[in-house]
Amino acid sequence: MAIELKIRTYPDPVLRNKAKAVTQVTEEHRQILSLMARLMYSSSGIGLAAPQVGISNAMIIVDIGSGLYKVINPKITKRSGSQAIEEGCLSVPGICLKVKRANNIVVNGLDENGKPVEIRAEGLLACVFQHEIDHLFGKLIVDYASMIDKIKMGHRVKALKRKFKDERMSQPETKSCKLQL
Repeated sequence: MAIELKIRTYPDPVLRNKAKAVTQVTEEHRQILSLMARLMYSSSGIGLAAPQVGISNAMIIVDIGSGLYKVINPKITKRSGSQAIEEGCLSVPGICLKVKRANNIVVNGLDENGKPVEIRAEGLLACVFQHEIDHLFGKLIVDYASMIDKIKMGHRVKALKRKFKDERMSQPETKSCKLQL
């Protein structure tokens, strides 16, 4: 069985779906996480959530340059401090917004082997974890936009909607990775 992953872009409805918890980590989950990492790196991203590639499982990957995290069923168990960092998103290309988030967090979940992990993150790493976990609940950076931001980015959002509609009509070749299972 071959799995092909491609990054889904706004306004694809799959991005608004809530991801389901993984009940048992399998070899297929490990392979999907590895494929997600390859796709994230080839797209110059620093994080990716399974819903962004059309998979409705609670899985994320994060790498801000200090090593790759693969986390299944991530949950933020502690938050403190605050920060506002300008964020972009592989699923919302061309739009950057300043988003207020916790500066320090603790994330609990499972690693790719199904073992419990606890990750303490601060600064950019904390921001990326929060961003990717938002995707598991169908939340996008555009949901954080102020009224002024919505006005400023209105033309870009319309362009993304047009592009999405056009791509659905023509199904062009997109950047993707294939995985043989």
